[in-house]
Amino acid sequence: MIENELKNYGKADVRGSRWIQIYARRPLREVYYLGIDKCVPIIESEKKNNIQYETSSVSNDLITNILHYASYILNKPYTSFNQHQQPNGKILIGVESEGLAYSSLSMSAGEQKIFLILETILKADKNALILIDELDLLLHDEALKKLIDVISTHAEDKNKQIIFTTHREMVTTLSDKINIRHVVNIQGRSYSFEETKPDAINRLTGKSTTPIEIYVEDDLAVAIINKICSSLKASRYVKIFKFGAASNAFTLLASTLIRGDNLSDKLYILDGDKYSTENEKKTALDKVFTGTESRTYELKAAAEGKVKQFNLPNGVKPEQYIHYLITNVPLDGLGGEYLEIIEAARDIRVELDAHNYISNILTKLGIDRPSGLTRVMDLASRHPEWHQYVSEVTDWLQPVVSDLMERLPENDTVDIT
Repeated sequence: MIENELKNYGKADVRGSRWIQIYARRPLREVYYLGIDKCVPIIESEKKNNIQYETSSVSNDLITNILHYASYILNKPYTSFNQHQQPNGKILIGVESEGLAYSSLSMSAGEQKIFLILETILKADKNALILIDELDLLLHDEALKKLIDVISTHAEDKNKQIIFTTHREMVTTLSDKINIRHVVNIQGRSYSFEETKPDAINRLTGKSTTPIEIYVEDDLAVAIINKICSSLKASRYVKIFKFGAASNAFTLLASTLIRGDNLSDKLYILDGDKYSTENEKKTALDKVFTGTESRTYELKAAAEGKVKQFNLPNGVKPEQYIHYLITNVPLDGLGGEYLEIIEAARDIRVELDAHNYISNILTKLGIDRPSGLTRVMDLASRHPEWHQYVSEVTDWLQPVVSDLMERLPENDTVDIT
């Protein structure tokens, strides 16, 4: 609703006494639409082999601005603007650049489109609405960026509304200049999303982006993270890296901070058997951040709390604890593929090397390690203690993933059926 809206009223007819708004007195607003058909080069629709026309030079404030902005957008100095009138009255535009004069018949499709868009937008009155289909069509990235820069500034200065469609991914980097909406059709309805999220990029490019980076010690931790991500429907957003020894987590964190990278989408995870207390983590950070400069203290402060861990019982190794989980998981509803893992695990009672608590299960069953670890984690996650074991990771990951997911708006829909 618009407050204090001024409306004009008149009688509905000479006989009645009811009052209605008079349509003819409604506020007027200029509306322009530039469709894809406007991108077709004029030469393509011209049937004549020889064309005659009279040329006249045109100069006014509008033309001066068009030439100025076109020169900037196309990186080409235009010095004059001409009109070419054919005997049938049809008018073509022409320009001169670096001593060469030519008409729109000789223009490239992109060049012709730039002049059409600039003319339409610049001559429109204040508060006009301009609709442009496929703004990016026939334009290189550099020209498109400059065009958006020009029309964005002009629209703000003159209170004009310019709405355009595009499939160009590059436009997502210009959110400071344009109000971006991602429109997607799902099950016969159109939905509008305000934010540029990984799913939107995937629709534009066909490529998956993984904005979340998780760093772990080994392949066992990779399997655990994969299980967590799967349960949160977050696998498509996460990329996992292995850094080896636990101490490397702090070195890696330090290098990330020194480079000035954003840590909001990065997580460093320890197995939980080393550096398990905050004091131990602080001591490890002190070893990688040395010196007494103020920046060193700032980096240390920024690093605190960035290293998480799996919650292991004291004195228990990761493989040993996973072995405990799978041998004590409730059996109700388990299929044969899980029961055979439990049987193999229960045959293993004591190992000198903790890694063998899991490795020997896979050897007994003849399962390759990657797929075997996946099955083991699927089984271990059924134990009631699993959620506590991975809680630090889940608590960090869940809100980050939630922010990345596109959620269907409840009211922002348009029925297109």
